[in-house]
Amino acid sequence: MRTVGVALLGLGTVGAGAARILLEQRDRIARRVGLSLELRHVVVRNPEKHRVSAVPLPLQTNDLERVCRDPKVEIAVELWGGVSPAREAILKLLEAGKDIVTANKALLAECGPELFDRAHQLGRSIAFEASVGGGIPIIAALSESLAANQITSVSGILNGTSNYILTEMTEHGESYATALSRAQELGFAELDPSLDVNGTDAAQKLAILAQLAFGSRVSTNQIVRHGIDRLDAADVRYAGELGYTIKLLATAKLTNDSIELRVARTLVRQHTPLAEVRGAYNAIRVVGDAVGDTLFYGRGAGQMPTASAVVADIIDTALGRAQLTFRTLRLWTDPDESALPIAPPDQIHGRYYLHFQAEDRPGVLAQITRVLGEHDISIASVIQHEADENHAAAAVPLVIMSHNAVEAKMQNAVQEIDSLQCVRPPSVCMRVEG
Repeated sequence: MRTVGVALLGLGTVGAGAARILLEQRDRIARRVGLSLELRHVVVRNPEKHRVSAVPLPLQTNDLERVCRDPKVEIAVELWGGVSPAREAILKLLEAGKDIVTANKALLAECGPELFDRAHQLGRSIAFEASVGGGIPIIAALSESLAANQITSVSGILNGTSNYILTEMTEHGESYATALSRAQELGFAELDPSLDVNGTDAAQKLAILAQLAFGSRVSTNQIVRHGIDRLDAADVRYAGELGYTIKLLATAKLTNDSIELRVARTLVRQHTPLAEVRGAYNAIRVVGDAVGDTLFYGRGAGQMPTASAVVADIIDTALGRAQLTFRTLRLWTDPDESALPIAPPDQIHGRYYLHFQAEDRPGVLAQITRVLGEHDISIASVIQHEADENHAAAAVPLVIMSHNAVEAKMQNAVQEIDSLQCVRPPSVCMRVEG
C-alpha cells in the first residue's frame, strides 16, 4: 500500500482536529481509499505556546524548511489563516514540489490568482473545500457535481456567528449586544467579532463562490457589505410581523449580463429553507439551469466539521482527483474574455424594507411618500406602530415595504427623507428576498 506524507501548518482548532483524524483514523482511511496517510510534520509559529494536543512533540517544529526538504511529504496543509505569512509559505511549498490543501478563505479571496497561477506553472494543485462552509461540500458541488450547469445564483448564510446572533434576537427577543455576549460565552464569536458581524467574513467566502460559479475574478472589496452590528431588535420584531426573518445573506446572481454581488442583512420570507436555518449553522442555495434549485446545509464552522473537509481534500489530493479538477477547471487563472462583469452596486434592483422614526402629526406620511414617489419608488404597504420606548415620545415607528426599486434611487430617497425636519435619522433600509 502506498504511503503519502502529509505536513500541517498550524495546530490551532482546525489543525488539531485534522491531526486527530489523521492519527486516530489512519487505518480506517487506508481501508477505504487504498493508501496510507502519514502525518510527518506539524509546523507551529510559536513552539513555546502551550497546546493541548495529541500530536507527539517530535512531529512539531517551527522550521518550514524541514517540510520543504522532506521528499516523503507530498501534501502540505495550510491552516495558519490570514494573508501573511501563509501566502509566502504556500509559494515556498509549491516551489518545493508540494501539493497544497488550505482552509484559508481570506488568503484565497485576496491572493487566489497569484497562488493558482503559480501552482499551474509548477504543475501542482491547491484544494480548498474547507475555506467555505466548514463541513458543507459546496466547493466540490460547484466545481464538479454541478459542472454541467450554468449557475444562475448562489445565495446563503455563510457566517455562523451572525446567524447565531440573529437566531437569538428572533426567537428570544434579545438585543444585539446581549445576543453577541451570549455567542462569545459559547465560543461562537471571537472577542473581536468585527469580521463576522460586519459581513467581511461572508464576503470573503462569497468571492470564492462567485469565482467557482461564474468564472469571474472577484475581490472582497468589490462586494458591498451591510452587517448586523447596528441591527435593532425592533426591526427584528417588525420583520416578523410582516412574515419575514432577518438573515445576513450573501448573494451572487446573474442579472442582465452581469453579476450582482452583496452581503447584507436581508428580510427572508418565513418558513422558506434559508429562513429556517438556526443557530451557528450555514446553508447555501444554488440554482442551475439544468438541476434547478438545490440547498446545501450543515455546520459551517467548528473544529471537526472543518477538519473533516480538510482531510477530504487531503484524500482527494493523494488519490489524484484534486489535481485533475485543478488542471481542467483552471480556477483563478487569466480572466476569460467572456467572463461577466460585476454589476455596479447602485444599479441593482430589489424590494426594500424601510423604517423611519417620524413625528406623529398630520402630513408627515405625505412628505415621506412624496420623496419616495419623486425617486420612482412604489409603496407596497405601510404600517405605523405606537411610539417606541427607545425614541422620543413625539416620534413613532413608520414601516414601509417597497415594490421593486433601483438601489441608487432608494439610497438617495432615504438620505433626502432623513433630512426632513419631521424625521429622526438615521432611518433603516434593508433588502427583501422572497
